[in-house]
Amino acid sequence: MKISAQSRQTVIHSQFILIGSLMFILLSTLTGCQSTGGSSAGSSVNAAQIDREVDAALAKLYETTPSARTLAQHARGILVFPNVVKAGFIGGAEYGKGAMRKGGRTTGYYNIAGSYGLQAGVQTFGYAMFFMNDEALASLDSSQGLEVGGRT
Repeated sequence: MKISAQSRQTVIHSQFILIGSLMFILLSTLTGCQSTGGSSAGSSVNAAQIDREVDAALAKLYETTPSARTLAQHARGILVFPNVVKAGFIGGAEYGKGAMRKGGRTTGYYNIAGSYGLQAGVQTFGYAMFFMNDEALASLDSSQGLEVGGRT
């Protein structure tokens, strides 16, 4: 069965919408993100280790979700948190370290911290935020951090 160029574009467009929707959901769960402003995101985890973990997380993302690679090719930057720990009993918190990638190179290191209500247990996960335009990147770069989501 042959697929026309227009059908192929429709499929790619649909994948962008799907990935964009997934990124929106991930962004909606993020409550705080702050640049460390230095070459390392902390004394216990050095920049080289964070870079290795980001490389592995991106490789896994591209392997499990091939359309993410296409999205990455169009992104101005990708903020990756390879290992976020979320824990709590009634109240809770999350914490992780990550890196901003622009053009395949690390341009900054970030910490994520947040708290949520009504939770129990511990989970570890990773995620990536794709910044699709220069305005989004400029907003992150010019701020003291990023806060996304709502508080009640």
